[in-house]
Amino acid sequence: MLKEFKNHIKANFPLLLQRPFLVACSGGVDSVVLAHLCAQLNLEFSIAHCNFKLRDKASDDDEEFVRSLAHQLHKKIFVTNFNTVGYVNKNKVSVQMAARDLRYAWFAKLVKENNLETVLTGHQADDNLETFLINLSRGTGVDGLLGIPSKTSALARPLLPFTRNQIENFAKQNNIIWREDKSNKETKYLRNRIRHKIVPELKELHPTFLQNFNNTQVYLQETSVLAEDYTTLLKKELFVHKNGFIEVSVAKLITYNPLKTYLYALFSDYGFTEWQDVANLLTAMSGKQVLSRTHRLVKNRENLLLQELKEANSDVYLVNKDQETVSYPIKLHFKNVSEIGITNNTTIYVDKSKLKFPLVLRKREEGDVFYPFGQKGKKKLSKYYKDIKLSVVEKDEQWLLCSGSNIVWVVGKRADNRFKVAAGCDNVLKISLVK
Repeated sequence: MLKEFKNHIKANFPLLLQRPFLVACSGGVDSVVLAHLCAQLNLEFSIAHCNFKLRDKASDDDEEFVRSLAHQLHKKIFVTNFNTVGYVNKNKVSVQMAARDLRYAWFAKLVKENNLETVLTGHQADDNLETFLINLSRGTGVDGLLGIPSKTSALARPLLPFTRNQIENFAKQNNIIWREDKSNKETKYLRNRIRHKIVPELKELHPTFLQNFNNTQVYLQETSVLAEDYTTLLKKELFVHKNGFIEVSVAKLITYNPLKTYLYALFSDYGFTEWQDVANLLTAMSGKQVLSRTHRLVKNRENLLLQELKEANSDVYLVNKDQETVSYPIKLHFKNVSEIGITNNTTIYVDKSKLKFPLVLRKREEGDVFYPFGQKGKKKLSKYYKDIKLSVVEKDEQWLLCSGSNIVWVVGKRADNRFKVAAGCDNVLKISLVK
């Protein structure tokens, strides 16, 4: 197995031969064998152990065992204790989910603080089969059937090609000691029921069942790559990137069938999960939207607009009287001048004596009105936006430069007539939008 593992590392995880990494070790056979294999290959790594405080003395004994293992292998060790039950009660999640969240957040912190390549976990082929069956039992698409990925941006799992029997046999042949977690024998958890009751029956059906499953996983992964390549081409064709959002033609979208499958391929990376709601947007009125945790999808006339959600705590900025430049969230330049020059979408001239400082740079608010330069009377800002055919996203992204509650400039579009420079004015302020 050592030779197979070495070849597997060279072929699929070459950076582990060059850079230090972290091995997550629970004390169980998989992670202990992983640490021994890496040590026998003289790889540079440290060991990390999480004590979840769930099994009283047994949890502390696991910690002590892993500390002893690190000393035996002459490796640095990181250990942390978690109040897992407290996390469960606070976040209303399962114990398994709590343990996952806590350990992976800690691993990410260790990798960053110690400039490590990645974290290795001891997941192996039987774990992969169990995950496949769990996802299958719950209902899933191709992504769920792919099982456990061998590599992600944060983790590497070099034992996935090896079975539990191979790993245990290697441990016994090399007199490697490990800790048995008694909770792994209990069948109250879904994974354990699958492990102890279903998987043995499947292996009994066919002696090479697990190998056949591994082969199927390879085929599924190759098919997934083809689908991803096609999705990339599809996005290039359908996604029109604009300033701060993506526009997608509804007329083009509805030509694809099965529609929900295409919607999933196009928008699942942005966190959307309610595919009927997304499909309903295609025939909805303008302004309707569907939210994910990170993005929103908005119907705007004949298009869908995709935009990343932003925090709403930084939408108001002040400009002081003697301030010459604004660098964020947009770039503005302020200059006192003696006469009016050329006015256009990016440059306006105002009577500085009519301004109340500090000026306010903000987004639209309900009830906003202004007096468009060159026109008589006032106009609702919402009506002005409609007249110039701004999309829903563009309306939300449009900046307004205000004096008190009065709009001075719909930045980059139209100035307000109330602040125009009259004949004989000697206090002229030039305001420019720098693109």
